[in-house]
Amino acid sequence: MKASTQLANRSREVMLDGKWIANTNLQDQLQHVTLELAETQIANLNTIAKLTFHINYYIAGVLNVFEGGELEIQDKYSFDLPKMNTEQEWNDLKKDLFANAKKFANHVEHMTDEQLDEVFVDKRYGDFRRNIEAMIEHSYYHLGQITLIKKLLEGNKINPSSPGGH
Repeated sequence: MKASTQLANRSREVMLDGKWIANTNLQDQLQHVTLELAETQIANLNTIAKLTFHINYYIAGVLNVFEGGELEIQDKYSFDLPKMNTEQEWNDLKKDLFANAKKFANHVEHMTDEQLDEVFVDKRYGDFRRNIEAMIEHSYYHLGQITLIKKLLEGNKINPSSPGGH
């Protein structure tokens, strides 16, 4: 199997339809999350909504490079989720994440080994392969956070409004 196909499959596993490593994925975890749950704050943790925005922000930014654009994303803006007022706005964010995840994986799948080894925008960022692997690892990291926050909120194991979450 080509390296690009393996990377694309790993990307799909964490974001869309996999069950191998974590026995879940972002799409499964976010599917039935309401706006109310997504915006519920636990102590000083990021909300599910902010984490969803954050993951999508980076995927969209790297995807822009894949599509011939510039690398325009900056860490300092990666959690700047605009206020959502409706369930539809939350659903649109989730749909955007999943659409970008599909495009991202499709781009990766069609890369050659030579493209994977090319410099990603600037030497300091490494090559495309490194950035793709980082995106997968980054997504797993935040998938774990989302999963834990969701379990805490749905299981009523804590009172999110109390200090320290207890």
